[in-house]
Amino acid sequence: MQLARMDDIAGCRLIFNDINSLYSFRNNFHRAKFHHHLKNEIDKYDYIKKPKLTGYRGIHDVYEYDVRSSAGQHLKGLYIEIQYRTKIQHAWATAVEVVGYITESQPKFVRGDQRYHQMMAYASEILARAFEDNHGPFPEVSDTELVKNFLELDEQLSLLQTLKGLNTADQAVSQNKNSILIFSPSGELEVKTYRDAPEAIRALFQMEKSMPEKDIVLVRAETNDDVRYAFKNYFSDAREFIDFINQGLNYLATR
Repeated sequence: MQLARMDDIAGCRLIFNDINSLYSFRNNFHRAKFHHHLKNEIDKYDYIKKPKLTGYRGIHDVYEYDVRSSAGQHLKGLYIEIQYRTKIQHAWATAVEVVGYITESQPKFVRGDQRYHQMMAYASEILARAFEDNHGPFPEVSDTELVKNFLELDEQLSLLQTLKGLNTADQAVSQNKNSILIFSPSGELEVKTYRDAPEAIRALFQMEKSMPEKDIVLVRAETNDDVRYAFKNYFSDAREFIDFINQGLNYLATR
């Protein structure tokens, strides 16, 4: 999108337990009596019916804000994007964000190592079949081939192991204000903690020079609660994705 439009958009995300609840709410919302104008055709941004090649599934609606009150006139014309996702779709989308944070690849935008993009796209297909009786971007691939392709990529990338390591490191990081996360190419995670920021930053620079083959991340904040919150935003939410994908793999492998 054009950068100039970014301050003309507000956003709202709604998470539902299942696809039926999502569509039911959206249909009722479209019949609601208000002056806000739906800008898109009903199916234009329905990525559940037509998943993106990245594996993204969900629905977007864009409204133009319109009120008759004088107090809201300065907001008239504001574009508001509403995102509808199921909890399964949201777990996948959150994991994609996490992968973008901890690797040099961006599967969300199909940038970097294409194996991450491919693996997450397969993951979307697995979750759609196992939990929502639906399909992602690979409806033509058999269950057996889907599981096989996903596991082969995970063996190369150790992505699930990396995400698991992030989750187990949650408590260690939250007990300290400054922590350095060291990811090895094999997916193992080492956490080093420091009492103050200058010491952590000095250690970070030294590690980046001495271990160029590893991904090294500094997590720091003023309070322990802030560290836990920051760590959750970047990493811990992948826990649901790991649980879902393991269940999905088992389901597809045995049905």
